[in-house]
Amino acid sequence: MTRIARKRHHRGYTHIQKKYRTRRKTKDLDQIHEDMKPEASKQLLNQDIDHDKPGMGQHYCLHCARHFISLHALKEHFRTKLHKRRLKALETEPYTQKEAEAAAGMGSYHPPKLKKVTTQEVVEDENMDSAMTAK
Repeated sequence: MTRIARKRHHRGYTHIQKKYRTRRKTKDLDQIHEDMKPEASKQLLNQDIDHDKPGMGQHYCLHCARHFISLHALKEHFRTKLHKRRLKALETEPYTQKEAEAAAGMGSYHPPKLKKVTTQEVVEDENMDSAMTAK
């Protein structure tokens, strides 16, 4: 008598399960593209001190939309696979309504453009580091 192996469904889909959890919901790529515009990014990277956020809101990854506890943790994050994967995903420009209409036959379709996305520049603030260690 032969034994038939049981199929294991839904075992390797953790990335899909994490995507739909509202507890750990992150910004979508089109929202991050809006944050990457110069006026918005300047505001996000130079936030006021907020004691409710990790690292008092001073160490922020613009591409992943995450706050970090220290500058060292932020620099470590820049070397992770998750950050590099997010940079790769942000290279494609988000779809627009005009592009959706063109794909549906209401105009000429042009594929999305690719743009170069690099990791943000980190400004080391000695005053912030001394304030955090004094606390």
